[in-house]
Formats: sequence, C-alpha cells, structure tokens
Amino acid sequence: MRTITDLQGTFELNNGVKMPYFGLGVYLSKDGNEVVNAVKDALNHGYRHIDTASIYKNENGVGQGVEQSNVDRKDIFVVSKVWNDDQGYDSTLKAFDDSLERLGMDYLDLYLIHWPKGNKSKDTWKAMERLYKEKKVRAIGVSNFMQHHLEDLLTETEITPMVNQMEFHPYLVQQDLIDFCHNKGIQYEAWSPMMQGNIFDIQLLKELGKKYGKTAAQIVLRWDLQKGVVTIPKSSKKQRIISNADIFDFELTHEDVQLLDGLDRNQRFGPDPDNFDF
Repeated sequence: MRTITDLQGTFELNNGVKMPYFGLGVYLSKDGNEVVNAVKDALNHGYRHIDTASIYKNENGVGQGVEQSNVDRKDIFVVSKVWNDDQGYDSTLKAFDDSLERLGMDYLDLYLIHWPKGNKSKDTWKAMERLYKEKKVRAIGVSNFMQHHLEDLLTETEITPMVNQMEFHPYLVQQDLIDFCHNKGIQYEAWSPMMQGNIFDIQLLKELGKKYGKTAAQIVLRWDLQKGVVTIPKSSKKQRIISNADIFDFELTHEDVQLLDGLDRNQRFGPDPDNFDF
C-alpha cells in the first residue's frame, strides 16, 4: 500500500517523476473567470495538480489561473490531452504546441491520449515519445485505454505509458485493469470519481460518512487514494474544492475499502472506450 500523507503528497511514476495523487479536474469549467478562479482557489488552498484537455476549451483560463496563483509554475503538475481529431503524428505535435500556447507555458508535466483510436493512436504515441525525449513534457500517458488497447499500443512503444486515466468509482472498479496497469508500471488515475453526483444516493456511503464523520464525496476520494489511484475531482466552487481535499485526517479500514470494492457493477456514467463515436 502506498503512503497517503497530505494534499501535496505524490505517487512516483515509472520514470521517477512524482505526480501529486490529488488534483483538480476542470472538465465543464467555463473558460474565463470560472476556471481561472477555480484553479487559483485550488492552488492557493494547497492543490498542486491541475488536469485539463484541449477539448475542454479552457486551457487559456487554466494558464491564467496558474499565473495568478501564489504558486510557482515549477511546483504545479499540469496535465492536458490530445483530442481525437488531432491524433496522428504531425497533428499531435501541432496540438501539443497549440495547448502550450493557450496555457502560456513552455512545458507540460503530463500529456495524455484522450481516447483510443486504433492504429492512429500508435502514430500519436510516437509523436508523444518524441515530445518526451525533447523534454517538452515530463511524462506521457493515455486515457480511457482498456487492457486490449494497452496491449495493442505496447506492441509498438519504445516508452511505456506512465499513466492511464479511466472512469473509476464504486460502480466501476475494473480491478483486473488496475492490476494489469500496476504490473506494467502504469499509474492508474480516476476521472468521474463522484459518478456524476450519483454517489450521494448510495446507502453504504451514507453509513460510512456517519462512521467517519465525512461526506460521501470525501469517503470516495479517500478510497481512491487508498486503492493507489490518483484522483482529480472537478468543481468550480471554492467551498467544494476545499471540502474535497479534506481527506487526510482519517483512513478507511481495509474492511471498508473492500465493502466499497464490493459495490462494483461494471456500470459506466461516461462513454464506453470500446463503443464511442467521437
């Protein structure tokens, strides 16, 4: 089990880079004041990991939030992703440069392939390996890659992905995929840890919330970390951003972690990586 210390604690990636295991996701945060303030609030509260993507259309605001915060860029782990339309070798290199320009930065900490696109993703990955070798990005990885997507990609990689960001919550555990990634040295990361708000309807989470004196959200986020899974809950509300991070003064018992694992029903709230049309 990995050590969970505080909001600025990290998990070490397979290339030695330390990735803060708790961050702010900005999916659906509007560009401009909403995302600028969310990023500033998070960083000034102690967050050190911000996750965006070109398709979110808010990289400009993320960059402004980083710049306006009280934290040095070098101390912040900034993530973005290449969108499906931009996959391919040359187009990925351009998409990366475009993201950097919007962010107003000269490097990224992590760049991800947003969704698997078959052979095109292999060309995308070759471009990402080049960006990594040129030190324009400190780590590279994928998002929404099932085991067979990873196995296919790994047949032609020089560099093993450092991260796989997946939909992950009590109704979608995918323990086999977590184990596969762990065995390959690929850090697992959660998106949609709150099941689009549906966690608040789960009776077990209400009971555990009472037991630990925490909210359902805090129970789930703590479970993520104790599973060794990086997590990036999204919010643009300051109080929620602060509340989400209040998970370092308690620890779930092994039995309670297993109870949450037992809620798994292989249910998605987002698109299926094996069946999407964008």
